[in-house]
Amino acid sequence: MKAKGTIPILRVGDILLVTVQTDLHDAVAEAFQEDLLAEIERTGAAGLLIDLTGLDIVDSYVARVLADTAKMARLMGTETVIVGIRPEVAATLVRMGYTMSGVRTALNVDEGLAMLPSRR
Repeated sequence: MKAKGTIPILRVGDILLVTVQTDLHDAVAEAFQEDLLAEIERTGAAGLLIDLTGLDIVDSYVARVLADTAKMARLMGTETVIVGIRPEVAATLVRMGYTMSGVRTALNVDEGLAMLPSRR
């Protein structure tokens, strides 16, 4: 099953904004990563904001995919901020030993946008 295009990617100026509203199962997470990287290549976005407010569960695989996506985006010249990680999700990730080191995070979309560069 191919999950391409499952999660919409919005462009706001030179920032890509993604609000994840569906569970990120393995296939969806991988397709999401591919879609994001293709959109970064297509647009040359300066920033990427991934909003996880709608997620109740993030397992270690999905956390790794998100962290790897942020690192890949950085290699492509796009700064990434992940926002909206719920307290229970953060606690679960830390208990599992996964801290998402090297990934910039913020509490909400406003704070995340303030952390991103703009090429305008």
